[in-house]
Amino acid sequence: MQPSLSQEQLQEALQKSAQPGQYARQFLEQEQARLNQAFETTDIQVLVRARAELVDRVLIAAWSLFGLAGREGVALVAVGGYGRAELHPCSDVDLLVLLADDPSQPVRDGLERFVTFLWDIGLEIGHAVRTLDECVELARADITVATNIMEARTLAGSDRLREQLEDRTGPEHMWDSAAFFAAKWEEQTDRHRRFNDTEYNLEPDIKNAPGGLRDVQMIAWVAKRHFNADSLEALVDVGFLTREEYGVLRKCLDTLWEIRWQLHVLTERNENRLLFDHQRQLATRLGHEDSDANLAVEHFMKGFYRVALALSVLNEMLLQLFDEVILRANEPEQVRPLNRRFQVRNDYLEISHPDVFKETPSALLETFLLMAQNPDLKGIRAATVRSLIFHRRLINDAFRADPANNALFMQLLRSPHSLFSLLRRMKRYGILGKYLPEFGGIIGMMQYDLFHIYTVDAHTLLVIKNMRRLRYEDMREEFPLAVDVFYRLPKPELLYVAGLYHDIAKGRGGDHSELGADDAIAFCQRHGLTPWDGKLVAWLVRNHLTMSVTAQRKDISDPEVVYEFARKVGDLVHLDYLYVLTVADINATNPTLWNSWRASLLRQLYTETKRALRRGLNNPVEKQDWIDETRDEAMKMLVDRDCDAGAIETLWANIGDEYFLREAPRDIAWHTEALLQRDTPDDPLVLIRESSQSVLAGGSQIFIYTPDTRNLFSATVNALDSLGLTIMDARIITSADGFSLDTYIVLDEHGTPIGEDLARIEQIRKTLTETLKHPERFATTVSRRMPRRNKHFDVPTRVVISNDLTNDRTAVDIQTLDRPGLLAHIGRIFMRFELLVQNARIATLGEKAEDVFFITDLNGEPVSDPALCQQLQQTLIQELDDKNGQS
Repeated sequence: MQPSLSQEQLQEALQKSAQPGQYARQFLEQEQARLNQAFETTDIQVLVRARAELVDRVLIAAWSLFGLAGREGVALVAVGGYGRAELHPCSDVDLLVLLADDPSQPVRDGLERFVTFLWDIGLEIGHAVRTLDECVELARADITVATNIMEARTLAGSDRLREQLEDRTGPEHMWDSAAFFAAKWEEQTDRHRRFNDTEYNLEPDIKNAPGGLRDVQMIAWVAKRHFNADSLEALVDVGFLTREEYGVLRKCLDTLWEIRWQLHVLTERNENRLLFDHQRQLATRLGHEDSDANLAVEHFMKGFYRVALALSVLNEMLLQLFDEVILRANEPEQVRPLNRRFQVRNDYLEISHPDVFKETPSALLETFLLMAQNPDLKGIRAATVRSLIFHRRLINDAFRADPANNALFMQLLRSPHSLFSLLRRMKRYGILGKYLPEFGGIIGMMQYDLFHIYTVDAHTLLVIKNMRRLRYEDMREEFPLAVDVFYRLPKPELLYVAGLYHDIAKGRGGDHSELGADDAIAFCQRHGLTPWDGKLVAWLVRNHLTMSVTAQRKDISDPEVVYEFARKVGDLVHLDYLYVLTVADINATNPTLWNSWRASLLRQLYTETKRALRRGLNNPVEKQDWIDETRDEAMKMLVDRDCDAGAIETLWANIGDEYFLREAPRDIAWHTEALLQRDTPDDPLVLIRESSQSVLAGGSQIFIYTPDTRNLFSATVNALDSLGLTIMDARIITSADGFSLDTYIVLDEHGTPIGEDLARIEQIRKTLTETLKHPERFATTVSRRMPRRNKHFDVPTRVVISNDLTNDRTAVDIQTLDRPGLLAHIGRIFMRFELLVQNARIATLGEKAEDVFFITDLNGEPVSDPALCQQLQQTLIQELDDKNGQS
């Protein structure tokens, strides 16, 4: 696409204009608008080069405008991406003013006005003014400078200067192929490390992250240095790329260019990060639409992640190939056979001849099994990787149904070595997604939220990794119970199959647990597992969320909750497998999700369920037995501390059974002793300690004893929020004589208990005590802003109200956008409706709050009026959705 004015016409127009800067700015804006309008109908390669040509014309005209054209010993040179004639709407324009010697004063003056002009017309320029000798010295010292010079082209002035620079900085004089490759590989390794060595970041950088534009440029730079190839396609002619690989590379590069073009247009700046702020709009701009199962933004990001993975694998394979075949071609080799199909060359696995996979397709799986059986191998040779990728097309229905191939895959799952890393290799090379098409469907699939920070395929393999880690004793400190349980599993491979399939049906619509269970059964039948094994795996997939939901959203201090969960589990074998799967799953979902509190909830549920199973499902524990046992244990502890039994009984007489059902004996003893010994009975009592001293290990306990008031919950949670504490659990119990005995489990902003920070503990105690002296003065104050990422999510409020008939209270299940001050606001709504919060389970999952409140009316009765329930539901939805719209 040619600009509307030729070079000569533009130069003449600038010379004649009274305001050349304004003219040039308007020309750029009009021409860029024309390019943007052509996006739908024009090849992106044409647009990218048209943008570069547009800028060329403006720069050349400006060079002439300021009297620099025709000057001897000075040249205007495009470098970097601009040197490749590749520009996006807001890309930096990298320029080198190349001088033969120090410039004269007229040249200095002209250059100064030239650079100022470019900034004034809105170009983002990166420029350097250097002599030829300076450039040579800098290139010798800095690989980045040497790389930029490789892509230089002359825009104006002496082309001979650039040719001299190119010659003096060529591989004959500095940075030969080996040195250049080593430096660039180290540079790439450092760059990838900054992005956690993954293509799957939530807000990926399409330029610098693994699988981004830099990885394509890396291939081109290394090959250009060695082959002097001027384009990616030229690498096919020199045998470095196959025609098919070039096609994949070109298609992926075009996709990234299209995304980057629209990202620049949308943000009006040189933005390369796919922030949540932009992902939805980009999806729409690039033609994606919502489907029944997935949002448009999820379709868009899945396509991006697949492109990034493909580029990353190509980059890895080609650079390894370059290293092996070109740089190490003359090194001595040690080759030993493994079998008729494979051999080991210098500690790397390779096929024994080029037609191995064609003649024996099962060798596609055997490759990875041999890697598992020979843990000393450093990797797979690049040529074998290339052959694997090419021949993966041989994996079809007949291949998948072949018992020999099924046996190979099960051998891999039973291997003691490197299962996660090999499954990850199989995914990267496209083998796993072909062998298990259902897994292929989730590769690159993302869920548009802050809870699931990995794509479904990456999460799935991390689950396997977490399971494998439990084999090691050094994991015992972090996962003591899980390590013990893992060792008892009779067939760990069943756990791995459940891990592979637990989320495999996401994105299809419907219940992914049920659909995944069907897939798992089919897998087990095809791979020769017994019917009992298949049923266990399917049960685990179907119920993989049950334990975490029960632990986090139900009152597991209630024996009936434990009994119902035990009935669903049925026996200790199912409990053991489910516990390990749950621990591995939570840890692979989001690093911030697993904390000491969630660990303690799962441990408590596991322990109580195991006890219930041993007692027998036909012999459930009675609530009164539980209460009596708790009172007796607490009394024994207190008497051992020389507390007066009569005073204890007098204090407990007005508290009620609910307290002894919900609290642990050690905590009751702690509370009681403090209540009996306090010096100021009219002031609120606030106790704080690590809950690791009780069965509620994993958070900090805050116990409050104070006269009950309607706004007590709101005032308390607002004070805790202002202190930067996250509430994980709340128990609110009102005694017969009008006092509230409340226990809050909290974590600090880092997701850890408060610890032994005495100053911090005293600050919390003082703030709460002052708040609770006059809770009626409480007013919601939100000092913290909503996190940037949360603002870009539409989380419509859902409220489900049901009666918990067993415990005579009403459950209010609220799902809404998380934001500072949320709990205090909900508490004020309950107060307005004259409702009391008796218990609460608090969970924040990414941008979403999923909280359950157990409430009663002022008489301690469930809310039985349907009209009141409907009004409460509507008020919560309306007010919390109004909050969604606020910053």
